[in-house]
Amino acid sequence: MTGTRGARPFDAVLCDVDNVIRFYDASEVTRLERAAGLAEGTTMKVAFAPEADLPLMLGRIDMRDWVSVVVAGFDGSVPEPLAYKLAQALADAPFHADPTVVSLLRRVRDVVPLVLVTNAAVTLEADLETLGLTGLAHHVVSSARVRLVKPDPRIYRIAADRAGVPPQRCLFVDDSPENVSAAAGLGMRTAHFTEPADLARALAPLL
Repeated sequence: MTGTRGARPFDAVLCDVDNVIRFYDASEVTRLERAAGLAEGTTMKVAFAPEADLPLMLGRIDMRDWVSVVVAGFDGSVPEPLAYKLAQALADAPFHADPTVVSLLRRVRDVVPLVLVTNAAVTLEADLETLGLTGLAHHVVSSARVRLVKPDPRIYRIAADRAGVPPQRCLFVDDSPENVSAAAGLGMRTAHFTEPADLARALAPLL
């Protein structure tokens, strides 16, 4: 790594994965909802309710179990075969990495430690490999592996420890205002991600 430590505004970057680096295409779910006369977003509401999503993010269930939980979460509001199709389509939704974000992070990892800290299923490592991003970060802190989810302060501290710097010397990047606020509460410098330009501005002092 290069650069003069004393001149930096932060000494490590902690970055979220989903909706920052990785983006899903849920168009098949939307198509199925429309064909069934359901409001768009119905499946997301069921699937990402805490009682369905939290066990997955904590590594207590795998994706196959999650599909069953989502089907049950419809609670008979749609026929079970349709509920299964919707849940499976969401589980199988294709994803891609934003090339601009990846390029920025590849540049920053040559300057300071880069840690991915994300609420994710146990498939995260395989998904990163699929995206060709296994070596993108120096460390990966996945909720399913450490059994903690953002915005729990403990997962932030784990990420800072992996980076080898105190929380106050970290830049934390996330698309969730709640997660950003939690990081700020630990004294971290923060960036709320809505588009790649947000990340570029946050990293500008290093790049």
